[in-house]
Amino acid sequence: MLAARLPTLPAAVAPVAVGTACASAVGGFRAGPAVAALIGALAIQVGTNFANDLFDYVKGADNENRLGPPRAVQLGLIPPDGMRRGMIRAFGVATLAGLYLTWVAGPLVVVIGIASIIAAIAYTAGPFPLGYNGLGDLFVLIFFGFVAVCGTVFVQAGYVPPVAWWSALAMGALATSILVVNNLRDLETDAASGKRTLAVRWGRPFALGEYILLLASAYLVPILLVLQDLAGTWVLLPLLTAPLALTLARRVYSTTGPDMNPLLFETARLELTFALLLSGGLVLGS
Repeated sequence: MLAARLPTLPAAVAPVAVGTACASAVGGFRAGPAVAALIGALAIQVGTNFANDLFDYVKGADNENRLGPPRAVQLGLIPPDGMRRGMIRAFGVATLAGLYLTWVAGPLVVVIGIASIIAAIAYTAGPFPLGYNGLGDLFVLIFFGFVAVCGTVFVQAGYVPPVAWWSALAMGALATSILVVNNLRDLETDAASGKRTLAVRWGRPFALGEYILLLASAYLVPILLVLQDLAGTWVLLPLLTAPLALTLARRVYSTTGPDMNPLLFETARLELTFALLLSGGLVLGS
């Protein structure tokens, strides 16, 4: 349970909820594929967390100087081989969900599933780990935004409408903002272990600006959906959380080190709340 990192799971639930709402808005909601997409997303998220726990330990990024929440392998609670087996089983569950989705939605699901699992492992493993070379932010934006939202819509409606692409941008931006908080917290320890995140490469001011830009991008999406007549005014419901986003931004600017751990979880809650309100707005306005 510790290694699964339950507070991070909203990043998997949120885009599936929004994707399902997009499918409903265009008359394409299907319960079976929606549930399978959620199971697959959660399994990939857990498998990714297991992989990060394992490979961050192997590469030395998780050590006695760690500032974030405890990691199971680094603490000796789970041996590396045990964590590797857990990772394989989690991706196995995702594969079973993917087989069903392939049956109902076609072979494109195979491509999406394989790419997602490869990216999840490559985030911290392999000769060029994405998270260690400044590509983690792009990975999260693509897979927790566009792939998750648009993939969820596709397996239900059979195509990806414009409203889904814009909604995916919002979800990807908010998911990436969670990673930015993580990287700001670990700025010094990542630099010492050779983990070259964008925060390490370009410094704290850049990462703080990135956080603000990501939040602003997410909150711009509902407005653009209304202006482009892609959704009704109910889709503006997520703007109710703007004061919370502003408060979080101020706190991120003034906080460093392990004191940022609560901000990590609060940013994840912001994403989930935003997603639920956006989903409700899409359904009510359809």
